[in-house]
Amino acid sequence: MILDRSLAPEFKVPEDFVLTPPECTTLSSGAKVFHISTPNLEAIKIEVISKGQRASLPLEQTLVPSFTLQMLQEGTVSKSAEEIADFLDFHASEIGMISTFSHEGLSLLTTRKHIFKVLPLLIEIINQPAFPVEILEKRKSQRKLSIRLEMEKTASRASQLFRKTLFGPAHPYGVEIQEKHVEIIERELLETYYQNKLWQETEFFVTGNFSSEEFRNLELILENIPFRKPEASFPTPAFVTGESIIEPREKALQSSIRIGGFSIPKDHPDFIALSVFNTILGGYFGSRLIKNIREDKGHTYGIYSSLAEIGTANYWVVNADVQKVHFQEVINEVYKEIEKLCTYPLDSEEIETVRNYQIGQMLNRFSSSFELMDRFRAVYHSGMDLDFYTRKLDFLKTFTQENILKTGQVFFSNPPFTEVVVG
Repeated sequence: MILDRSLAPEFKVPEDFVLTPPECTTLSSGAKVFHISTPNLEAIKIEVISKGQRASLPLEQTLVPSFTLQMLQEGTVSKSAEEIADFLDFHASEIGMISTFSHEGLSLLTTRKHIFKVLPLLIEIINQPAFPVEILEKRKSQRKLSIRLEMEKTASRASQLFRKTLFGPAHPYGVEIQEKHVEIIERELLETYYQNKLWQETEFFVTGNFSSEEFRNLELILENIPFRKPEASFPTPAFVTGESIIEPREKALQSSIRIGGFSIPKDHPDFIALSVFNTILGGYFGSRLIKNIREDKGHTYGIYSSLAEIGTANYWVVNADVQKVHFQEVINEVYKEIEKLCTYPLDSEEIETVRNYQIGQMLNRFSSSFELMDRFRAVYHSGMDLDFYTRKLDFLKTFTQENILKTGQVFFSNPPFTEVVVG
């Protein structure tokens, strides 16, 4: 048989899509351990994740959690930051920080050969941090510089102003990070957060190849990591969406645009349909916004839309960096494309293109056990299980133009939306 390389490979949708959930055990502390086995793979990843407490703090302390987690790795009572770094390098391992409004913790990436040599260091980092003042001052200086540099970037500034406008400046999700938030950081604040708020409802997500005996030893070691019962729920202020903002910058060569509004969570029955609508609008390189504003008009190198989650809130947003003189035209065209998707049916060719793209993208996100754990964790933290992806694949196989029209009419029928322009 001669292979005809002029023809693209035929795209086939798998008939069966079976995802095996992680095994779950519960430690004596009450912490859950989720494990996906990876036979014949030497890499091991362990994530230690607890409930995020950033939204429970006064607004001026919004950086306390991230500084606390960062400083855990900067020295223990018996090891300096340099000694920790050298040890991890020698054992081909790395420890990373996890910090969002919803969750916070540390991740360890290592090898099967070194896992039980590196784990004691992770336990020491979690249980015996030193919070060295001289390194804290250095990290504060670095963070101030980073804030100044980000403020100069129109894209970063636009994203920050968009959240501030959408949620309100007095809401934790809308707080505008400034140097004053760094200046208040002191060792005592970090120690207080570490002692009282960190490691609430700790959970472990383990991806790696262990024998039964090794996994039991792992669980015994993980018992040494704190598991605090959750604090009483804390009230958060209501969202107060402000007026749209234009922040001119005379020297800027481009304008960064953000257009968006509130959305729905993953467990909403219309979320999957909304994700398809978003893909058609601006979620891939063949989207309506790309074809109109990049390919037809040449006003930008890239424009895209996305569904985002922050804490307990969800929103959608269109992002673009455009030629400064054309920013209003681009805004108008975004609204036109949304209106067309809400009014006119898609043709069969576009439907099949999006269908195949989304199915391919989804299946590609399960190409390894590490990605499977990431996908599991995403739905688990939304109160669901891996069945979400089976339902999503079923929808992607069968959605029609009527599904897209109805979704647009339900969720995009009340323009104008929140707009921010910087530049």
